[in-house]
Amino acid sequence: MTATNSQPRIAALVPMRHSSERVPNKNFRPFHDRPLYHWIVSALLDAPSVGEVVIDTDSPTIRDDARKHFPRVRVIERPEHLRDGSIPMNDVLLNTVKQIDADYFLQTHSTNPLLRAQTIERAVRTFLDALPEKDSLFGVTRWQTRFYDAAGKAINHDPSILLRTQDLPPVYEENSNVYIFSRKTLEERGNRIGHKPVLFEINRLESTDIDDEEAFRLAEAIAQAGLVQGERA
Repeated sequence: MTATNSQPRIAALVPMRHSSERVPNKNFRPFHDRPLYHWIVSALLDAPSVGEVVIDTDSPTIRDDARKHFPRVRVIERPEHLRDGSIPMNDVLLNTVKQIDADYFLQTHSTNPLLRAQTIERAVRTFLDALPEKDSLFGVTRWQTRFYDAAGKAINHDPSILLRTQDLPPVYEENSNVYIFSRKTLEERGNRIGHKPVLFEINRLESTDIDDEEAFRLAEAIAQAGLVQGERA
């Protein structure tokens, strides 16, 4: 992790609550022999363009463990009024960025353990190269398959014309793996995604996001099998 005078300062933010509803204690639960959050923090520390890594948390477990294993990481105590699980993430981030001196912020989650340092670095390079035309970046997963809404209406295809799936127009899913934005964008829009974002494509295995027990087991199986190239041992 380095910072130079020739490029904007990038601070990486990893917000984590102590409790979790769908996967108990997921942020510090053992994942492939390490606490889950260790994976993304290690990747961020290995990304050359990331100048600082910041954990925002209400968890004494994460706070103490991070100070022991990641002395270069800054830990911010989340205030009481932002600790409820129903609080929007953008409200949490607005509080965090006020305490950090950076030109841009890269935000990710502990629930993205397969995200590699190389991909983080590529996202930063892509965003910086897109300035000033673009004002933000967010990670997406590309899909080319037949989608329907809850009423059974086709979303991205005409059911009367059976195109091959590879010929369908792609649809992009916001995968919550990476966001890059400025303080100005966050404050003015109340959102990590600006008016002119870059859609940054990440492959499906690497972008696996843990939001339930099934996803936890799937991500761990991918990690154990070494299916993501360049995986951290």
